Amino acid sequence: MYGLGKERSVFGKFVDDHKISHGELVRISGVSKDTVTKACSKNEPLRDISKDALIAALRKITGKALSKRDFWE
Repeated sequence: MYGLGKERSVFGKFVDDHKISHGELVRISGVSKDTVTKACSKNEPLRDISKDALIAALRKITGKALSKRDFWE
């Protein structure tokens, strides 16, 4: 995290900018740590159900009105 490893996705950059830990996302979203890592890595495929869970968790953490379109096309 924070510049180590693979290039970050838009989702990963948002998580880093808001200082949200992977552990917090795992706990609140209910997805696995591997899924959070994939979401934060550029060009990793992710299921829609996982995206929905992660977005719901980010909404809860940040209080912002976010959608999948903010991070994935």
